[in-house]
Amino acid sequence: MPLPVTPALPRLVVITDWRLPREQLLGALSRALEAGPDVAVQHRHPAATGRRFLEDARVLAALCQSRGNPLFVNGRLDVALLVGAHLHLPSDGPTAEDVRPHLPAGRLVSVAVHDTREARAALGADLALVSPVFAPGSKPGDTRTTLGPEGFAALAAHLPCPALALGGITAERASRLTGAAGFAVISAVLEAEDPARAARALLAACAPRAMLRVP
Repeated sequence: MPLPVTPALPRLVVITDWRLPREQLLGALSRALEAGPDVAVQHRHPAATGRRFLEDARVLAALCQSRGNPLFVNGRLDVALLVGAHLHLPSDGPTAEDVRPHLPAGRLVSVAVHDTREARAALGADLALVSPVFAPGSKPGDTRTTLGPEGFAALAAHLPCPALALGGITAERASRLTGAAGFAVISAVLEAEDPARAARALLAACAPRAMLRVP
């Protein structure tokens, strides 16, 4: 029996913002996925009921599967299993090592990382979303201290997996980051005039895969 193939890691993760009108959100995601298979969607909706979260996950799964793009579900192992998605773990939840035995072969696990302690706890993860690198455009009231390029590079060096930069990421800022395997964004794509063009610009700012550090 052939061994399961581990999918390639995404280089751009577009995180949902369900505060936007539904048609605008789904339309922007659909356009962003036109940038190719390196674009993933992360389903995040903290205000949703369990039933609504699952229903929206099914909509996103159908959208991603029709294009061949990865879908990550935020914090809900049960929903990820139900819709055949990958899993993203918040920093205050189970670890990648906790959930890995419950996932089918070939499923990816991403983790949220904000500091050195969380970076060292990312064992078993396939990739980490490191934030906030810059002030988040989708959270104007966010008062957390930003990492900046230097802080991001320092955390990326502590990780056992590739790091995606999250928080206030634009194509111009992305080009200033060292050690980034890719980027995770919300408003930079979802609220862009042309989400496909915005996604392509961020992908163009990614370092070549051959230059990335191998854990």
